[in-house]
Amino acid sequence: MAVHVVIKRKYKVSNPEKLIPLLNELNERAKIQEGYISTKTLQSIENNDDYLVISKWETEENWQIWFKSKERRNLQGNVDSLIGERTFYEIFRSVT
Repeated sequence: MAVHVVIKRKYKVSNPEKLIPLLNELNERAKIQEGYISTKTLQSIENNDDYLVISKWETEENWQIWFKSKERRNLQGNVDSLIGERTFYEIFRSVT
């Protein structure tokens, strides 16, 4: 059963030229992982510093393999150090 992973980030970045390539690389690397389906990135209308990424995967196991990979952890560590905030994750499944 497909799962949706909600990734929430909050950031004010003085150097977006460093952050944007990292986010793009995370997205591009996720796309080639087994079980990856799609990603949508959303920006809050009420607070421009809040971003939500909804990533769809064939199974929770597919997501967990990518989530636990050294490659993803290294990229995410670089993102978190730039934004000065921790990134939050939550996994959802369809109920209908």
